[in-house]
Amino acid sequence: MSELAELTAKQEWLDPASRALRSAIDNVFQGETGRTVKDALNGVWLGHPLHPVLTDLPVGAWTMAEVFDAMDAASGGSRYEEAARVCINAGLVGAAGAAVTGLTDWSDTGQEDRRMGLVHAMLNVTATSLFVASTLLRRRRRTPGATRASAAGYAFAMAGAYLGGALVYKRRIGTDHAVQGDAPEGFVRTIRFDEIPDGDKRKIKVGDADVVLVRQGERICALAERCAHLGGPLSEGEVRDGTIICPWHQSQYALADGHVVHGPSTYDQPCYAARISGGFVEVKLG
Repeated sequence: MSELAELTAKQEWLDPASRALRSAIDNVFQGETGRTVKDALNGVWLGHPLHPVLTDLPVGAWTMAEVFDAMDAASGGSRYEEAARVCINAGLVGAAGAAVTGLTDWSDTGQEDRRMGLVHAMLNVTATSLFVASTLLRRRRRTPGATRASAAGYAFAMAGAYLGGALVYKRRIGTDHAVQGDAPEGFVRTIRFDEIPDGDKRKIKVGDADVVLVRQGERICALAERCAHLGGPLSEGEVRDGTIICPWHQSQYALADGHVVHGPSTYDQPCYAARISGGFVEVKLG
């Protein structure tokens, strides 16, 4: 199954549709207002992606709908007919929220991840369409066609959930990429302070950890080099108005404490203690 999931990431024929959809999403979230809305949909306010929170709603509701249909089928009655219909409708509401947040996350990923994400989305759109058909067929009473439509929809939803899991657990979409390994205890002497022009930055090593140093006048700021979003090199990004911007997907972090100013990252960037001693920059990880 994992080989099948990875195969979807190699499907180049998906790229034209992927580019068109991504361009449409970028056009929707224009300007400061658009960026604020996108931050909310990404889950910046939550501290981790909002999308997986909302995906639990349709999966849980549609699972219960299948359980209620199975119980009625086993008993030959219709005791849980209304409960199944309510669960399907609740799942449709949750699916709408999951789709919007999923698209905003998807638009800020790499090419192969976007291919896999597009197949994931198509499976979920098919599942949602089948559940819409099922709930329309249930308006008066449950029919065999309605139960077949919801059963097929549930199968597509599970296939979509599998690809969603592959994106998270194999490709690390939505996880924190800034986590560092072991580091030396205490302050570590690095480069001379005067090697960094004011407003500029340097990438250094502290133990096994990559760190970006940014000079702000007579003050030095130190953050993890790898962007928390997808591991982009912050040392190649732009320093602007007390922030550093990842060159890959434009996540923006405050230099003072590493908090997210703008997504798509939903994780704060690790920020380290830094001082100037004897003309050298010293950094303490932790």
